[in-house]
Amino acid sequence: MENMTIGSILLADAMKRFSEYQSLGEKAMEQLENEDLHFQHQFANSIAIIICHLHGNMLSRWTNFLVEDGEKPWRKRDEEFEIQTLSRPQLMKKWDEGWKLLMATLHSLKEEDLYKTITIRNQSMGVMDAILRQLAHYSYHIGQIVFIAKMLKGGAWKTLSIPKGGSKAYNPSLKS
Repeated sequence: MENMTIGSILLADAMKRFSEYQSLGEKAMEQLENEDLHFQHQFANSIAIIICHLHGNMLSRWTNFLVEDGEKPWRKRDEEFEIQTLSRPQLMKKWDEGWKLLMATLHSLKEEDLYKTITIRNQSMGVMDAILRQLAHYSYHIGQIVFIAKMLKGGAWKTLSIPKGGSKAYNPSLKS
């Protein structure tokens, strides 16, 4: 961390968090059968729909990030929420494409870019604010994916974090 500026630290931390959420979503989906990706409870979105929404959002937000409005005219947001019939490989291709663009864009940013203003839906905001906005948005949807996966797996769910009742084993300093 020596010789790193606050801007480069913030960008590195943001990329780390985005990568962690990407991995969390992937680990949840790996536990599911192909048809589980399309499970939909009443008015809730399926994992397939969430993937399509994240894909559309990521392509729109991160394409020409510094110079164009983050809500592109070619995006068909409403279609992202329609029932999906895509296979797991098709869904994972969309998943990977979105995350790849996001990470490539973040890697391309320079510290001076963090002081620029961009727009999303004609709303001006700082670059770091836009990054944080997307981090919050994506983590929200990854949480939905994890919840759906955990609900579908029930007792067969393999935890993605510290198991229930396992805090003391995970952190020995908590032992009393």
